[in-house]
Amino acid sequence: MRRTNIYLEDRQTKELDRLAKDAGVPRAEIIRRLLDRALIGEDIGPAALLGAIDASFGALAIEVPERGATERDRHLDDVWAVG
Repeated sequence: MRRTNIYLEDRQTKELDRLAKDAGVPRAEIIRRLLDRALIGEDIGPAALLGAIDASFGALAIEVPERGATERDRHLDDVWAVG
């Protein structure tokens, strides 16, 4: 094995530490596993993708203004009411 230094963002370090703790292995082992998956092009699967989406929920803290009914909304309500 060869030693390699990399720079990680704080969020990456936190997530690596969480994964390592959950798996009971060092952070370096998690990095090696993820790198191996990437190098062979392994699909991480829908469960992992959904987990990533769940983990990112609320990461972008912006306020979304409320919006009132628009002409489009009223039109769609009319269309669905006819059906």
